[in-house]
Amino acid sequence: MQAWDVIVIGAGAAGLMCAAEAGKRGRRVLVLDHGKRIGRKILMSGGGRCNFTNYHVEPGAYLCANPHFVKSALARYTQWDFIALVDKHRIAYHEKTLGQLFCDDSAQNIVDLLVAECESAGVTIRLRSEVLNVERLGEGFGVATAGEQYSCQSLVVATGGLSMPKIGASPLGYRLAEQFGLKVLPTRAGLVPFTLQPEDKQTLESLSGVSLPVVVESEDGTRFAENLLFTHRGVSGPAVLQISSYWQPGERVCFELLPAGSLAGAVAESPNQELKTWLARHLPRRLIEALLTRGDLNSKPLKQYTPKELAAVEHTLAAWPLQPGGTEGYRTAEVTLGGVDTDELSSKTMAAKKVPHLYFIGEVMDVTGWLGGYNFQWAWSSGWVAGQVV
Repeated sequence: MQAWDVIVIGAGAAGLMCAAEAGKRGRRVLVLDHGKRIGRKILMSGGGRCNFTNYHVEPGAYLCANPHFVKSALARYTQWDFIALVDKHRIAYHEKTLGQLFCDDSAQNIVDLLVAECESAGVTIRLRSEVLNVERLGEGFGVATAGEQYSCQSLVVATGGLSMPKIGASPLGYRLAEQFGLKVLPTRAGLVPFTLQPEDKQTLESLSGVSLPVVVESEDGTRFAENLLFTHRGVSGPAVLQISSYWQPGERVCFELLPAGSLAGAVAESPNQELKTWLARHLPRRLIEALLTRGDLNSKPLKQYTPKELAAVEHTLAAWPLQPGGTEGYRTAEVTLGGVDTDELSSKTMAAKKVPHLYFIGEVMDVTGWLGGYNFQWAWSSGWVAGQVV
């Protein structure tokens, strides 16, 4: 049996960050991953350019049953700390929108950064090493793969969530938490496109490819100003991905296609103009046609609308309602909501409160960030704080 100080299960963003930090402290660290490549989710992210953090990271951008849990780690290892690491490795990057930072070249740059940090800290990484069994060995743990038996003083679970099963997502982390008596909150897909009800699909699927800026709002009042994209399966785009994390089955979401008050003045300026002609100056024509076909709007010269009818048009445009049929699920989800209950963990170290030397970091726990680099920052922050103590 090979003995190590620390074993990290998962060679993703959080796992590699933790391993490098522990290695810098002189700990003998082994990273095990069942995949063929390091950082597969990193490589796929941001259209292959990795949206690695965000200028505007703050605790309010995270969903967690305990909203205070994220504060300590985010304060101790900030977006500025990771940006400094990116600068140290001379990786060129740019801000896209809303503080989102992407590599100029490739997501491979971030993987190379993490590998270089691990190598300089003496970390050993073994791929194609599926963990088959974990057991308590005295104060530490025994870990078995198909070909090897290992022991360690500290065990770090950085297995991620269930999103993107094609690249190896698995429930291993949740099973390990439950094995050691930790509560796991129900999981579901987050940052994911919506599918449509059959009747909506019939009238909206012709809009596939149409995109426009909107303000989207969920029933709990959460709002995001982002782009909406119609697809052949439903609706997507940053606006939908963001609000999907706050949506519950059976609820509606509303899209502000035009701000309330947009029609004010139009009647006086162009009384003879048809509504659909005026709308064509502000919205995609295919969307206007769909709204008319569905009966969401009717078009006639602006001067023919009564004040009550104009108010109804304004309301429809300012809060166009849609009740999703569901989501596309883990197949296309960027993250997993739910996971290991943070009440079971120390917010300062990510250690399990009732199982000494067991740690959970990254997406496996019940912490989910907004779209735009927030989830990677949680990986860096949670991995870093665990790396200081394992």
